[in-house]
Amino acid sequence: MKKSKNISLEQFKTKLYTTLLLLLFVLVGNSQRGVRIGHIDTEYILENISDLKQAQQQLESKATKWKTEVDRRNADLENQKKQLEAERVLLTNELIEERLEELQIIENELLEYQQKRFGPNGDLMIQKKQLIQPIQDQIFTAVQEIATTKKYDFIFDKSADVVMLFSADRYDVSEQVLQTINRSSKRIQIKNKKGRKKVKEEENIVEVDNDINERQKLIDDRNAKRAEALVKRKADLEAKRAARKEEIKNKKQKKSDGKAHASMIEASTSGNLNEDLKKNKTIKDNITSNDSFKDTELVEENDKRSKISDREARKKALEEKKKRILANRKAKLEALKRKRDSIKNNRK
Repeated sequence: MKKSKNISLEQFKTKLYTTLLLLLFVLVGNSQRGVRIGHIDTEYILENISDLKQAQQQLESKATKWKTEVDRRNADLENQKKQLEAERVLLTNELIEERLEELQIIENELLEYQQKRFGPNGDLMIQKKQLIQPIQDQIFTAVQEIATTKKYDFIFDKSADVVMLFSADRYDVSEQVLQTINRSSKRIQIKNKKGRKKVKEEENIVEVDNDINERQKLIDDRNAKRAEALVKRKADLEAKRAARKEEIKNKKQKKSDGKAHASMIEASTSGNLNEDLKKNKTIKDNITSNDSFKDTELVEENDKRSKISDREARKKALEEKKKRILANRKAKLEALKRKRDSIKNNRK
């Protein structure tokens, strides 16, 4: 792993050396002032970056899993080869060739998997480059910043291929590079924290809005249920009123129908009576008309007899009346006579 780390740093070191050589040529032309030189230890810087350590640990964990998979496949392949050797005596040549072809396919797949994971262009090297490249850019940026602010003319890499027999610690700016990188990381973390805080605040606002919306929704649901209950109650009352009106109407209709039925019965009865009377009268008239023709002579004779009897009765009555008048006159005359006699007697 350490060897692969050095290989991954070659591009960065080449870039750094080129920059330092350019600075050297510039400073040679400006030889009137003293030259200020510093150096860094890239390996030391990389070992003391916590983010890089965590990322390398995760990458090593992945590499361990991949290696375990390779070992498992390799062991399985060896077991199948041993099994084939043990069964070779019992198998035909065709079966042996088929088994050998299968083993060759498995072995090729294992080699392809190893190249995919651990080859020069495999996942491990690609992820190492992706892991180291941002840190290398940060180191290069920090070196440029320190060289500009501290007015260094040269900053060499102690861990590079440059022959450095001795260098005093006061010229080592590795700690400054680390501090610069850490400050940048902290600023990024602070920004990330602020961003997370802002996101959290926004989430809280969203939660508050959601709570408000939930409460408003509950209120709306309650109002809707209340309105629905009122509508239902009103509909029930209207239905009861309509049923009551219908009941009253039916009662009135029944009463009216009863009266009409009674009137019809009465009318029918009176009609029947009238018809009977008319029939009886008609019968009587018919009988009378029939008998009138037969009894005409008898009637005329009866009339004559009644007239004669009436005359005789009137005559008899007149005679009796005359007798009574004469008797009354006679009685009055006798009374006058007796009165006169009594008066005469009294005078004597």
